[in-house]
Amino acid sequence: MNKKIKGFIFDLDGVLVDTAKYHYLAWKKFASMFNYDFTEEENEEFKGVSRKRCLDILLAKVGVEATQEQIDQWLIQKNEDYLNYISSMDASEVLPGVKAFLDILKANQIPMAVGSASKNAIPILEKVGLLSYFVEVVDGNKVSKAKPDPEVFLLAAQSLGVANDQTVVFEDAIAGIQAANAAQMISIGIGDAQVLSEAAYNFENFNQITNEIITELIG
Repeated sequence: MNKKIKGFIFDLDGVLVDTAKYHYLAWKKFASMFNYDFTEEENEEFKGVSRKRCLDILLAKVGVEATQEQIDQWLIQKNEDYLNYISSMDASEVLPGVKAFLDILKANQIPMAVGSASKNAIPILEKVGLLSYFVEVVDGNKVSKAKPDPEVFLLAAQSLGVANDQTVVFEDAIAGIQAANAAQMISIGIGDAQVLSEAAYNFENFNQITNEIITELIG
């Protein structure tokens, strides 16, 4: 890395906090209405994907055609179930090494943003005590195109006032890595390196990002 990085963008679910399990429980509850046993493996397909697209995929799995009215109602219902699950979230849900990493960036006055498909990003960040770290939260309420379209990251970089090629994106989903790459940003995969093989760099979690690597990133 030969260029000084000036901005950092983080996906939310699976990168900063562990909310994937709550999405899974909400979709599993929905699928059970059709006597369909929705598995954790199938939930992997839903990472970084919009709620509407997830519903489309699940309805195809259960073989159900729905009216627009039913779809709208089911999207609301799934979100209400999810909100019930996350209502008791606290700082213990922050993933390993995240807070220490954010503290280092903050101490070095590196601007940070969140770029997430979640429409609940702000309340989640508030509950877990991370909201104050971020200049901007670009969430599902602010974008019209889902990852792998780079819109969410382009808007986030704009809000930080940094050039795309001086921006790092942390992602746990292949669609997010593809979005970061499409935006010509430096993509860092958090999680399974085989799944996230298109990322420029991979780490199992933030504890693996050493001080040397941080120094190399921020100059």
